Amino acid sequence: MRFAPLLLSCACLLMAACSKDAEPAAQPEPTTAKRAAAVTTDRSQDESSYAQPGQVRITDLALDLKLDFDKKQIDGSATYTLDWTDKAAKALVLDTRDLTIEQVSADDGKGGQTPLKYALAPADKVFGSKLTIETPTQPSKLSIRYHTAPTASGLQWLDPSMTEGKKLPFMFSQSQAIHARSWVPLQDTPSVRFTYSAHVTTPTDVMVLMSANSDPKAARDGDYSFRMEHPIPSYLLAIAAGDLVFKPISARAGVWAEPAMSEKATKEFEDTEKMIATAEGLYGPYRWGRYDILVLPPSFPFGGMENPTMTFATPTVIVGDKSLVSLVSHELAHSWSGNLVTNASWKDIWLNEGFTTYVQGRITEALYGVELAEMERQIDQTDLLAEVKDMSPADQALALPPLTERDPDQALSSVAYVKGAWFLQFLEQRFGRDVFDPFLRGWFDDHAFKSANTDQFVAYLKDKLLPKNPNAVTAAELDAWLNQPGIPAFATKAQSRGFALVDTARIAWLGSGTLPAKQATDEWVTQQWVHFIEGLGEKLGVEQLKALDEAYHFTGTANGEIAMRWYPLTIRSGYTDAQEAAGAFIERVGRRKLIMPIYAELVKTPEGLAFAQQVFARAKPASHPITAQSIQDVLDKAARAQPQAAPAKP
Repeated sequence: MRFAPLLLSCACLLMAACSKDAEPAAQPEPTTAKRAAAVTTDRSQDESSYAQPGQVRITDLALDLKLDFDKKQIDGSATYTLDWTDKAAKALVLDTRDLTIEQVSADDGKGGQTPLKYALAPADKVFGSKLTIETPTQPSKLSIRYHTAPTASGLQWLDPSMTEGKKLPFMFSQSQAIHARSWVPLQDTPSVRFTYSAHVTTPTDVMVLMSANSDPKAARDGDYSFRMEHPIPSYLLAIAAGDLVFKPISARAGVWAEPAMSEKATKEFEDTEKMIATAEGLYGPYRWGRYDILVLPPSFPFGGMENPTMTFATPTVIVGDKSLVSLVSHELAHSWSGNLVTNASWKDIWLNEGFTTYVQGRITEALYGVELAEMERQIDQTDLLAEVKDMSPADQALALPPLTERDPDQALSSVAYVKGAWFLQFLEQRFGRDVFDPFLRGWFDDHAFKSANTDQFVAYLKDKLLPKNPNAVTAAELDAWLNQPGIPAFATKAQSRGFALVDTARIAWLGSGTLPAKQATDEWVTQQWVHFIEGLGEKLGVEQLKALDEAYHFTGTANGEIAMRWYPLTIRSGYTDAQEAAGAFIERVGRRKLIMPIYAELVKTPEGLAFAQQVFARAKPASHPITAQSIQDVLDKAARAQPQAAPAKP
């Protein structure tokens, strides 16, 4: 199939999905240790962290790190500049996970170091180990020597054979939501922001990048220094190292990738500067200096991660026709919504993802037209309405209740992305863009480099927007969006004219067996193919699927958005001709959003479970820890329900 070259970008969660490719909210397994942190209904508290920022805050972090690819370990030190707000406090509490703490000391003010006593609590399955450091003198600076575990959840170490070029090893981080604590002891909560510097040493042939001022002209010499001058939350701390080269897109934007991927990736993302300029026209200046894109190996578990100055991106969006470059517009939008103004805790994730999905749609609309943006909104909204049917009422609210013992990764769903964006579209419709756009820009300006919660946004809304037209929105309507389950009955649904043509073609084919005219389908974009497949129903006859495959070559497609919908349909329908290709896809790709629906269908039968176990046994050595755990959970649950399934074979 061919996608129309003029419709370049997808701007919906479906195609981009930033740091987290949203999955349905799941109830976690019980944690293995009782958390010490108190549970509270106060939205200003972060129950996903042991830290006590009300007593002391990290304001600056200085890292000195050595990357050891043989041991799959980071060894080094972290030095913290501290702001003590509680003069009675006698301890600094940090979050850690699987870290070995070697020494803790404080600056004695005379150029020396004073050892400090510390205690590392037993590990909790979700939240790691609480590190309590005794600080009777409230030092302004404190240092920790430590090293990471090879199994650190926030790091992936790849042997050369697992990379594109097959020459050098590769390592990259994924800190969101609470994985930064697995490679740096931190107040691992988005309510704490800090500047940071880093000195990193590696083998001389390895290039290192961080979410800071990575210099495109930096020499590859094994010794690198970085500085992030703006305060960021811990989940935006990022590092990557490997055989990486740079190609510019504009004076402030470019692409880092392995040499074999560099040219292709730069061509795919060549509209990045236009996206930056468009976003600036809507919401004010881009404040982070450079905006570069790092293309990671296929094992990266998400579509993209919005690390400041350096978006980490999956190669699955590089398909040659720019049809999936929405990743850029989504991660770029985070430079305002998320990175600039950050949710103070993960129960308010909609302040990051809902705002970003809304801004992403506005970028797409400005660059590529209203119709494309409306297609994407309709797909998002349709998928959301289907998803919430299986969710608890509490998880359907934008303002989630305290997460208590829940892993923030499991609490995330498309509610934050799509319902959040839908709410902002509702406000835009009620007040008009001439009023709503300045309001949203004001929110970004007035809260720049700060963290905020839902209560603060509501207060800002009532102060700055609602008085513009007191009759535009009622208190009951606000409550329906923010606190009630589902989508309000008064919400206006997106309607795409382009999808009407797809629906007509699909209905005609299902009724008569006559495939749509080639001249029509040759002009379809990714969103239209997605809509076509999603409307085919739960199952089709094998001959019907074979006819579609012969006409459009869905089996073996390089387009992950097609694959994640086509392969589950073939599995449910018993179309075994696609099984080998489905297995190859989930073995090669590590992006959770694309592969988890396929695993979910396979494990529904004993034969499918056995096949999935075999594929995962081959894929696991190159899988990211986050992805591997997601797959293992699905396989284990199915195996308990189907004890007769064949065991996995290596």
